[in-house]
Amino acid sequence: MEERLQKIYDRFQKREYRNLRQKESAMPCKFYEEKDLAIRSARRLMEAVEAEKAMLFAEDKIGMMRTLQKLPPLLTEKEAEEVRAKYFIFDGAQVGNISSDYASALQGGLEGKLKEIEKEIKKYKTGSKEYNELYAMNLTIDAVYALAEKYKKEAEKLGIKELACALEHVPAHSPKSYYEALVMMRLLNFSLWLNANKHNTIGRFDVYMYPYFQADIASGKLTREEALELTSEFFIDLNFDADLYPGVQQGDNGQSMVLGGMGTDGKEVFNELSKVCLEASLQLNLIDPKINIRVGKNTSYDTYYLGTLLTKKGLGFPQYSNDDVVIPALMEMGYEEEDARNYVVAACWEFIIPGVAYDIPNIDALSYPNVMLTAAEKLEAFDTFPALMAEVKKNLTATCKQLIASTKNIFVEPSPFQSVMMTNCIKEAKDIADGSKYNNYGFHGAGLSTAADSLAAIKKLVYDEKKYTAEELKAALKANFKGYEKLHADCLAAPKMGNNDDYVDSIAVELTDCFADGLKGEKNERGGIFRAGTGSAMYYIWLSEHLGATPDGRYAGEPFSANYSPSLNVKFDGVLSVIHSFTKPNLGRICNGGPLTLEFHDTLFRNDEGTQKVAQLVKLFVENGGHQMQLNAINRDTLLDAQKHPEDHKNLIVRVWGWSGYFNELDVVYQNHIIKRLEFLS
Repeated sequence: MEERLQKIYDRFQKREYRNLRQKESAMPCKFYEEKDLAIRSARRLMEAVEAEKAMLFAEDKIGMMRTLQKLPPLLTEKEAEEVRAKYFIFDGAQVGNISSDYASALQGGLEGKLKEIEKEIKKYKTGSKEYNELYAMNLTIDAVYALAEKYKKEAEKLGIKELACALEHVPAHSPKSYYEALVMMRLLNFSLWLNANKHNTIGRFDVYMYPYFQADIASGKLTREEALELTSEFFIDLNFDADLYPGVQQGDNGQSMVLGGMGTDGKEVFNELSKVCLEASLQLNLIDPKINIRVGKNTSYDTYYLGTLLTKKGLGFPQYSNDDVVIPALMEMGYEEEDARNYVVAACWEFIIPGVAYDIPNIDALSYPNVMLTAAEKLEAFDTFPALMAEVKKNLTATCKQLIASTKNIFVEPSPFQSVMMTNCIKEAKDIADGSKYNNYGFHGAGLSTAADSLAAIKKLVYDEKKYTAEELKAALKANFKGYEKLHADCLAAPKMGNNDDYVDSIAVELTDCFADGLKGEKNERGGIFRAGTGSAMYYIWLSEHLGATPDGRYAGEPFSANYSPSLNVKFDGVLSVIHSFTKPNLGRICNGGPLTLEFHDTLFRNDEGTQKVAQLVKLFVENGGHQMQLNAINRDTLLDAQKHPEDHKNLIVRVWGWSGYFNELDVVYQNHIIKRLEFLS
């Protein structure tokens, strides 16, 4: 690593920069005087920019770091109480999990956006909703200009001439170089966070940044080594404020980056910049940006191998998404082909479209085990297993309707700067909070393997072998298996999803099809559809901690497996059998997102042969019709030692559910879950 970059990297690792942040908000909060919420949001951003202290260091070429630790809420306490009484509130009512239209912002600069606003605002009466929306967007651009000016002056003060010169040109105008494009991207990212947006994704970086990279390389303005250094600095800078970004856990900040895959013209886009990004992530070993690689039938083995080198690092990424499954699935959902080809992932793995979508792909979750247990409470009433399955499906369908009903009457705070960063908000004089071209909602599906394994155990022990009566099994579940040790052992020994056994896998297929059927044809209040998914997010903890024992042998309160994966503490025939089991469901019908998640012992990667085997495994998964996969290289002993001696493992990174974080910054419940996950030793 070049000496200048090493200094920036070391500064980040020491974490001492956090002491430079303002302990109390320096904002006067005069924005509350504004009644229109869109304009109020814009004025809050203006106040935040005014309160920010430009923070640069002599070795920075990009830099920028937040000093305000917390933004005041947009609503007063009284207003918030009134809103909560009237509306459904999701995730703090803040706009998030969106992929901005970075390409158009870069191509025209913010001056281009201002000209659009100037043209459109003339169409509306002063004080009208449309006028106020556009006026608020204008104010936010002024705020971003003010932030750029602050940093330009600080760069001049420190003698960082290159940065000062860049900020003279961007973000107002289109970047003249890859370096200026990186500076502008950092400023835009910074401003979105300062605008109180959540889970701001980076999107298809190797698509919208490639023209600047390619032009500089071709002209000789930039060498590949210099491009790698600048890209690495940009990556480090994304990490400096990660502790301030809101999420369920530290690190859950949504800074996902997508590389490769099919372009809107149908051609592969994986390019030299894609490789530079992978190399930068490989050398830095940081949690952001969270790398995702789009793959398909035409993806070369070399791409899988490069991705596996990152897995070997223990970063928990890249995550892979299969274009051959995802693009047709999105088109079946109603996305236009060009948009479907341009998909990215949200904070974790949910599929969204840059610039034109305000999908809420994680609005709630279905608990398969709860649906199953509700039916099992009346187990003695069903003479046959098909009769029980009919009841399970009836419950599942009813639960889908309940989930749909719970999403009605949603309230979202206006977000004028995020609106500037979308494709059509200015033209339509509409804040993104009021929706976009696509407004679909997604439901996670948590605990699939627990439910399928449980139903397989019931089928085997109660119906097929008649080893136990329905009453005996119910009594054992109620007692949390205490006093029923033999029955518990038989439950554990029953068929488990992940062994390529149709006895249980066919049940999973029925459950997932029923989930898709339960949402099919339903519309949300914004005209969008409901998407079924295979992810769990944090619900593998939330939905399991108060759930009783289940017939697969799981004790009461034990967590489900994370995402789309085998149950915890279950023995399998091997990783290939897991892949075969988890590609049997009709994945195109449940394609909200949610990866097959596998853990490997890190000793597997100690020689290149092991690395190549894992790369081939991912390729096999894709060729077998898998839709999404994430891998984690872990060492149980290291994790246990990190719990005992956290000071020795400050930078230990793990994959949690759809994101990677520092192990020591996680709540112990998530730490323990990671430790308990299955490790594939070969």
